[in-house]
Amino acid sequence: MIRKPAEMKVEIKEQVRGGNGKVTFQHLFQKEEIKAKTRLCARLILPPGASIGPHCHDGEDELFVVLKGSGIIDDGKTRTAVGVGDAILTGNGESHALENNGTDTLEVLALIMLYGGA
Repeated sequence: MIRKPAEMKVEIKEQVRGGNGKVTFQHLFQKEEIKAKTRLCARLILPPGASIGPHCHDGEDELFVVLKGSGIIDDGKTRTAVGVGDAILTGNGESHALENNGTDTLEVLALIMLYGGA
């Protein structure tokens, strides 16, 4: 299946998980279209100053790949700068937050995969 950007569902959400500003979710595919146990397959677009607040992933893993810009990943213990090409994996009940602390738009590919019976 091939989906062109103009065919992708787009949502704009405010204060995601208690974060700042607006985050655009460009859904590459809906979870119902993916046969593997997946909850999210989207490009997340965070303008400067926007963030996704701290949250946990129980029963699932989340994979981020930074496509554009730079930001900060906070795992509750450390704050780590990330940039284009960096991959971040979190899950197993661990917490994380994402922040665009730069002057350019931050874009990440986000994939949330569910464990076995979830």
